[in-house]
Amino acid sequence: MKRTPRVQRKRRHARVRARVKGTPTRPRLCIFRSLNHTYAQIIDDSVGNTICSASTLDREIRERVDGETKKGEAQMVGELIARRAKGRGVTTVVFDRGGYKYHGRVRAVADGARGGGLIF
Repeated sequence: MKRTPRVQRKRRHARVRARVKGTPTRPRLCIFRSLNHTYAQIIDDSVGNTICSASTLDREIRERVDGETKKGEAQMVGELIARRAKGRGVTTVVFDRGGYKYHGRVRAVADGARGGGLIF
């Protein structure tokens, strides 16, 4: 198999997922980033349900992203996912960086979620 960046990220993500599991009391905050957008989901792996999600495509964020950097948008995603999670009664999560380095947009989502009140 060719070692493209996408394949390498998938392998790293599989390695991270072997250790990180979401439970009903502590679901998993999963991050995905494409070239243009950032996505976050809170997932309960015991039943396979997505509790809530947020992305830069959400109406609440799209209205505020004019002139914002990708890291700034990612921080808004973190704050929105924290607000939605607290609305569903979730306060603590386990962080799944999705095979990406804890750097840049991934870190901005984490900081936004912590700023919004999530504990991990």
